[in-house]
Amino acid sequence: MDELREECGVFGIWSPEKKALPYIVATGLTALQHRGQEAAGMAINEDRNIRYHKAPGLVGDVFSHQVLEELGCGQIAVGHVRYATTGGGSALNAQPMVVRHVKGQLALCHNGNLTNSSKLRRELELKGCIFQTTSDTEVISYIITRKRLEKPSIESALEAAMDEIKGAYSLVLTSPTKLMACRDPLGMRPLVYGLTDDGSYVFASETCALTAVGAKLIRDVKPGEIIVIDGSGIRSIETHCNKEKRKLCVFEYIYFSRPDSVIEGESVHEARVRAGKYLAKNHPAKADIVIGVPDSGLDAALGFSMESGIPYGIGLIKNKYIGRTFIAPGQTYRENLVARKMGPIESVLKGKSVVLVDDSIVRGTTSERIVAMIRKAGAREVHMRISSPPFLNPCYYGTDVDSRENLIAVHHTNDEICKMIGADSLGFLSPMDARNLTGADPESFCAACFDGKYPLDKEE
Repeated sequence: MDELREECGVFGIWSPEKKALPYIVATGLTALQHRGQEAAGMAINEDRNIRYHKAPGLVGDVFSHQVLEELGCGQIAVGHVRYATTGGGSALNAQPMVVRHVKGQLALCHNGNLTNSSKLRRELELKGCIFQTTSDTEVISYIITRKRLEKPSIESALEAAMDEIKGAYSLVLTSPTKLMACRDPLGMRPLVYGLTDDGSYVFASETCALTAVGAKLIRDVKPGEIIVIDGSGIRSIETHCNKEKRKLCVFEYIYFSRPDSVIEGESVHEARVRAGKYLAKNHPAKADIVIGVPDSGLDAALGFSMESGIPYGIGLIKNKYIGRTFIAPGQTYRENLVARKMGPIESVLKGKSVVLVDDSIVRGTTSERIVAMIRKAGAREVHMRISSPPFLNPCYYGTDVDSRENLIAVHHTNDEICKMIGADSLGFLSPMDARNLTGADPESFCAACFDGKYPLDKEE
């Protein structure tokens, strides 16, 4: 794994009347497709009966017109796009996780990663629980359903479950009569909700999905908050709020989220432009043109251009028809994958000194191939700028940052990396600048993959 992989995306909707929710959910999930391309799924709740469909693949492949029609109408629905961080990419691990228990049905969608999943799983297995998947989402579903046997309502069961599950999680779930959403007490993963003109409430990982279905943003779900919606209206449970300092993953702004999304009141696009400006100030270069590696390097490249005065240009074109899940057979094909995914514009690059902006370097092989591609197109010089700090630590909270042994910055200096990827110069965003990409308190972000300051320990 040389490129970062996305997290997951969750979506939920409560409608005041029965309607064709599968089409709305599919639209919302398509807007979140960048967060996961391994599998997609949705569950439709019609009069307490939960129907669902999930499978490996992109949203458009999983949900044909026939499948959407068969899912029918409903008042409540939840959906999920998956990239596997815990549990692998098996079809069994696709979400929603749908369970039937003595108090009814439950469909659960999860974005994040539990730090005590292994511990909880062992405890549950010793009590007789039999797991069908390897996903920590199934652990969460077991905890909630067991609590439901003791508690008077599903929301109080979820509230009690939050005392036991640790780590990063944003959840949307439907019981027979309610739509619920919650966020971990540190707020490590984003979750927002909005309202459509017809009175439907919508939850999503990002605001871009609200926009896609015609919902206006109300606000972010607070860290530690549970929101419950049913026929009686909407209510909030804040038992777990304000007990911890917020630690939103800073990489949401650098890479994960779509540029047109707004997280915690801050524009993702503006944050990335600011990253490019920081790079231009701290790592200037004499060059003829600034280009970005599509897609997440483009905004930072624009910021570099604005700050430096070097013209911004489009030098690389991404092949939109090669999905991020594209897996080519054989090593030779895999090595040529970069060339399959993007191509240089020779007329823009030939004879130029180029500032090339990308979002990250993991192992370095992708950067090496992109630099070689730019040179082959005729570039005279290639100055690489990275809109994130060097990765020095693995992530336990749902971001697919590899073990230390596979991180190039752990074993090599900046000059050595520059030589290895074939660039004329190399500059990374500083950890402090990464924490200052928005107007929020710099200490309100988790940047453990850069600085090793983990807000939660992993429990084995």
